[in-house]
Amino acid sequence: MIPALRARFNRRYTPEEYASLLELLERRSSVRTEFRVAETPVFVPLTLLEEMADAGVELARRLMGDPIYLGAARQAIPKGYSVAAETAHPNFLTADFALVTAGDRLEPKLVEIQAFPSIYGFQAVLCGAYGEAFDLPSGLGCFLGGLNEESYWKLLRETVLGRRAPEEVVLTEIDPLHQKTRPDFEITARRLGIAVRDISTLSVAQNRLHYETADGRLAPVRRIYNRAIADELIARNVRLPFDLAREWDVEWAGHPNWYFLISKFSIPWLSRPPDAHPVVPPAVFLDEFLDGPGRAQLEERGVLIAPDAGPETVYGELLLKPLFSFAGKGIRFDPTQGELEAIPRARRREFLLQQKMQFVHTIATPFGLTQPEFRILYLWPDGGDLTPALSLVRLGRGKMMGVDYNKNQEWVGASAAFYPLE
Repeated sequence: MIPALRARFNRRYTPEEYASLLELLERRSSVRTEFRVAETPVFVPLTLLEEMADAGVELARRLMGDPIYLGAARQAIPKGYSVAAETAHPNFLTADFALVTAGDRLEPKLVEIQAFPSIYGFQAVLCGAYGEAFDLPSGLGCFLGGLNEESYWKLLRETVLGRRAPEEVVLTEIDPLHQKTRPDFEITARRLGIAVRDISTLSVAQNRLHYETADGRLAPVRRIYNRAIADELIARNVRLPFDLAREWDVEWAGHPNWYFLISKFSIPWLSRPPDAHPVVPPAVFLDEFLDGPGRAQLEERGVLIAPDAGPETVYGELLLKPLFSFAGKGIRFDPTQGELEAIPRARRREFLLQQKMQFVHTIATPFGLTQPEFRILYLWPDGGDLTPALSLVRLGRGKMMGVDYNKNQEWVGASAAFYPLE
């Protein structure tokens, strides 16, 4: 989207440089990256990234300042997954944006917002690897919020560790050695000096949780950098050795409740008139669409809704999304009336219908124009400020943007955004 930089990169690109990129990532994470990394970064104006970053901050603060919303969101936490000792704010926040056409300019639109960690360690390493493998111009930046590489890692360390020593902090996930995000775990563990453990292997002694160290000792866990997604815990029927609802002598870096409190559940609230935020596409809860004012609310916002003519009616302008799934799981394009009605009435509040956005294909590649999705990564240390820190990009030419949805293609996958420093 900065034509001169795009043309320079495409002209100079070689497969050998791409192989060097993958080799650098494997060497710096000590494991192979199992998800697809794109052959190219993207080059965008800093003003575009800052527009997205500012919107995410505004949306998060709006939600956190709305006690009615927070009360409703809290009721949506599944039974048994409301965790004690909730923090005053989330430590991590991500906001995903599509680019759509608005007159003669590109305009960001919110895809989703989530108070949950992303691949903060891997993404910083990916930016450096792109620069090194492809000899990118020196006058390019990738960090946000006035950060550079040194201050980014310092802020990440402060957010993850708080005031704890590294040996008192554990990154927890479900079966972390077999997660596609393992490269991020390895990078984070090495840079911050913390252990990575399966959350189901933590043990209990009195009011404390413990983990087994590399030399076989049991050490107390003072702070958990939580990467275990509740949706996956539920889907896998993982039985934890400790009760999440009980108040343990442990801090959370990324308290699990915020995964539910700032999530897709917020999108219908953020898109309601008269205070609908312009960056948020129209959306309603499924139960409101089928049995309430939701259909009319979408039509009032300009969404074309087919008249209900029976089970075969197709809603071509809508996406059906489960509220608490991750990585695009369970999303249905062009849902039918029959598919919507097949969801049990008691579960319809767990889904939303959102206007489908037409991503603009803006990245010129040897395989044609490709569409980007931008994720802004925020850090919010205990007692600190909510700070946009880095962006993450997905490139794709499929219906969805996740790397799992663009298989057997080239110049797609996980990527990074660079902007001119001047």
